[in-house]
Amino acid sequence: MTQHTGDGLGTHRMIATPAGRTHVVERGSGPLVLLVHGFPESWYSWRRQLPALAAAGYRAVAIDVRGYGRSSKPADPAAYRMLELVADNAAVVEALGERSAVVVGHDWGATIAANSALLRPDVFRAVGLLSVPYAPRGGPRPSEIFAGMGGDEEFYVSYFQQPGRAEAEIEPDVLGWLAGFYAALSAETMPPPGAPDPHFVTRGGRLRDRFPAVAGSGPGAGSGLPGWLSEDELDFYAGEFERTGLTGALNRYRSMDRDWADLAAYDGAAITQPSLFLGGSLDASTTWLADAIKAYPVTLPGLVGSHLLDGGGHFLQQERPEEVNRHLTEWLAALPA
Repeated sequence: MTQHTGDGLGTHRMIATPAGRTHVVERGSGPLVLLVHGFPESWYSWRRQLPALAAAGYRAVAIDVRGYGRSSKPADPAAYRMLELVADNAAVVEALGERSAVVVGHDWGATIAANSALLRPDVFRAVGLLSVPYAPRGGPRPSEIFAGMGGDEEFYVSYFQQPGRAEAEIEPDVLGWLAGFYAALSAETMPPPGAPDPHFVTRGGRLRDRFPAVAGSGPGAGSGLPGWLSEDELDFYAGEFERTGLTGALNRYRSMDRDWADLAAYDGAAITQPSLFLGGSLDASTTWLADAIKAYPVTLPGLVGSHLLDGGGHFLQQERPEEVNRHLTEWLAALPA
């Protein structure tokens, strides 16, 4: 495990994991809380939680998921299957000298966190999920489900699953694309009701065709970043993806059918550890998966709290940090030691 000086948010380390090396940012001391980001983000999406959790008496550790940031980026798309990501998380906990941790995830990180708790209950004693509800493995193959969505249009997951296609759209203008994507899913800047849905692509079109016009390059670019995202913060995200490319991040979408096969033994499985769910009332992830939330008495029998933040969008811990931090710290304080 290598270490270098902090940047004001925490101490950066490189930890040997099945991915190769995993980059972590650590702050505070006490019970370990592992923070797992989603797409298209990095450890930096937890910049407003690291100091709050540390101040509350926890050892907060945010990772770059494999394929992102400073973590290793295996070439094989199969290396991004859920089993591998869970193994990375468990290896981080062990390398930090801990026997157990609470795992908290947002977006894809929520799904990774849920599966970490499901597959490694010996390591992960509680699980917090932000924005994407837990839905047990089941039903048809994921690619078949997504291919059937959208009618004449194409669902964004199917679009992302085709190797090279999304990269060709994003990588010529990473900053502008990220600005539009973040704005499209944030409460204050998302398209109004009745506008074309930015989660779908017209046949032969691009995902960004439906993004709000925000800072960046290209036709229609202007100002109008969501309030949670400064130009400097956007520059950080863009700089990471300009350096790494997008393939590692997108390979998570390209591994969903592998997960479906790998996790067949867990069909319909419940997560029994203490759990927390936080969602935004304006986030498509919570409205599309409303039935998954209703099923929590069965699928999350250890659920301690489920909160929909009124007027919240998708990037919840960045849009509404004070509320998220309050819910997290209250939940953590109530967990069994």
